[in-house]
Amino acid sequence: MVELHPVSIERVREFWDARPCNVRHSAEPVGTRACFNEVEARKYLVKPHIRRFARFEDWAGKRVLEIGCGMGTDTISFARHGAVVTAVDLSEESLSIARRRAEVFGLQDRIRFLAGNAEELTRFVPLEPYDLVYSFGVIHHTPHPQRVLEQIHPYLNPGSTLKIMVDHRRSFKVLSIFLKYGRGRFWRLPELVARHSEAQTGCPLTHTYTRRQARDLLERHGLRVSELFVDHVFAYRIPDYADHRYVKVWYFRWLPRRVFAWLERRFGWHLCLTGQA
Repeated sequence: MVELHPVSIERVREFWDARPCNVRHSAEPVGTRACFNEVEARKYLVKPHIRRFARFEDWAGKRVLEIGCGMGTDTISFARHGAVVTAVDLSEESLSIARRRAEVFGLQDRIRFLAGNAEELTRFVPLEPYDLVYSFGVIHHTPHPQRVLEQIHPYLNPGSTLKIMVDHRRSFKVLSIFLKYGRGRFWRLPELVARHSEAQTGCPLTHTYTRRQARDLLERHGLRVSELFVDHVFAYRIPDYADHRYVKVWYFRWLPRRVFAWLERRFGWHLCLTGQA
């Protein structure tokens, strides 16, 4: 991977505390059932592959450790399907909203929320075995993703599953960022990708991976990769989407569905891996 300038974990925390992920995906007051329902509907509409990847229904009666729960959309989906969840996040603001969400849906008894840095997981998460460790779109925003993998290992028993999503380097998203902001300056691409990787501009840190690099990340920590796929090209016009309307960019509007599906499988932004301990 191309090395990024050093970024402190405090700066990462400040960014996500200032605006928890997806917090503006509803016009309803934050903390209400209507808000949470709209955030969930929008997330799974635009990213339907999450359900296919997480397979929430498979973890009924199982123990799930979620690293980077954010506002708790996937957390609630696991608990709603019968899992017992330990949800971790760096951002206290995100955890506050996630805790409220669990209360609203009456699932607080199935979820334990813990605040901390995933690079130091064993300092604040009791050492217990989990059937699934799940992290969607999180570890690539921490300064040292490999340390997170090292910290995850003690929570995996033989037969445990790890599911992670990291951002894909050879993606339409990276190309579009470079064409819009790069002005031919290839050496600035890591910085530009980080800055524009999220809905809110200014993300301090985003590592990207090729398929091979992501596979190596898991295999170096003793995991057998049983599934690897790429998905998600965001097809909607940003101003309309921000105003809660779904209008596709003109060139995606005319693209045959089969061709768009091929584009997502080859050049999607989300690189999803399943590893077996």
